[in-house]
Amino acid sequence: MTPLAHAPARPDVIVALLASAGLAWWWTVDRMAGMDAAPGADLGTLGWFAATWIVMMAAMMLPSFGPTLVEYVSPGHGRENAARDALPFAGGYLLAWAIAGLIAYGLVDLGKALLAGGVAWREGGRWLSGGVIAAAAVYELIPFKRACLMRCRGPLGDVRQPAGRSWSRAMASGARGGGWCIGCSAALMAALFALGVMSVTWMAVIAFLVAFEKLGPRQSWARVTTASVLAVLAVGVIVTPHEVPGLVIPASPGMHAMSAMG
Repeated sequence: MTPLAHAPARPDVIVALLASAGLAWWWTVDRMAGMDAAPGADLGTLGWFAATWIVMMAAMMLPSFGPTLVEYVSPGHGRENAARDALPFAGGYLLAWAIAGLIAYGLVDLGKALLAGGVAWREGGRWLSGGVIAAAAVYELIPFKRACLMRCRGPLGDVRQPAGRSWSRAMASGARGGGWCIGCSAALMAALFALGVMSVTWMAVIAFLVAFEKLGPRQSWARVTTASVLAVLAVGVIVTPHEVPGLVIPASPGMHAMSAMG
């Protein structure tokens, strides 16, 4: 059974959520115009990256977060004002992803400092990118991923319990939901970094895989399908990177220069 099968009907919440995600996609596409979309591209300043990352997560993750949000604000579960409860709950969810983005920024910087020239595409960068994507494929099949996905596809613990009138409790519930979502999608986000985190094309591909896993009819089949897609991408990046559609090869003649950041 999919999350949509047990989520109560709240078209107002769904419309607002999709509109927010659409606006975030528009902002992201505009923001990424002219950016270096290759693997290993400079992430810019911490402030610039943090702001961009939060909007990216709103664009990529909010649509598949819809059933959980709808269930949370359902009047039948003790919530009379959907907007009042939805905003802090979604805010807590995005806050969890913002923290994950800051950790990712630090890990990327640390990795570049430790590996130095070893991350250059011709010096082993494509092996590193392919290895990260291959690891993401394996992650899809481990029990921890399955457990996180089961929570993301169903009620998240206290989601069904009335949250009172406290914004802090609603944000905490949303952050817990974000934590399960991070456990479910962290490897896919790592694959996004390996493919080019500034690439709108790869953002769309990863967002589709996230939604496919969370909203599809069978989570086990969705995980295997996602693992297969990632495995093929890993082989392609390592063996024939120029043949991978949408992949920008670092230092290739057609690559755009990085725009000035923040």
